[in-house]
Amino acid sequence: MGAWLDAPISANARDKKTHLGDKIMEKKSRRGLLTKGAAAAAAAALAVTGADAKGKPAKMEKRSPYPPRDPSAGKPMFSRAVAYGNMLFLSGVGYHKPGTIEDHTKGVLEELSQNLKDAGSSLQKCLKVTVLLNDLKDYAAMNEVYKSFDWGDIPPVRTTTAPAGGIPGNSLVEIDVIAYI
Repeated sequence: MGAWLDAPISANARDKKTHLGDKIMEKKSRRGLLTKGAAAAAAAALAVTGADAKGKPAKMEKRSPYPPRDPSAGKPMFSRAVAYGNMLFLSGVGYHKPGTIEDHTKGVLEELSQNLKDAGSSLQKCLKVTVLLNDLKDYAAMNEVYKSFDWGDIPPVRTTTAPAGGIPGNSLVEIDVIAYI
């Protein structure tokens, strides 16, 4: 692009340079700058979208981030996780054993952490967390366990609610996440 020079400028060079105080700058055509800028932007867009050199976008498909299931086991009612591009959506996890809200929250977050790891992600890569509490009175105790886990330097956004009908399977808490791989 243009170069700033500290040297004095000759009369002949003045035609190709603009003098600004003690500094001078080479004049460049806006058309050349726009052409080069557009080419750079197109190359960056191809790199980000994963498109090929001909400009065709990479095919985005819903897929399982886990190894294929045994077909003889039958088709599941829902997936434990689905990936789309580099986005990862994990189903809600509950804790279906006796225990306190602290036990349930710890068990759920440990299972979610393992599910994320198995899919190539982690708690630090979570973007959105949804917490469903069987009883909103458990909010403070759940938060004590929740904040003991490493969510990274920028924690995910979170919604916490208590559904009127409770949590299925006698769990005191259910948590789902959206993360990236």
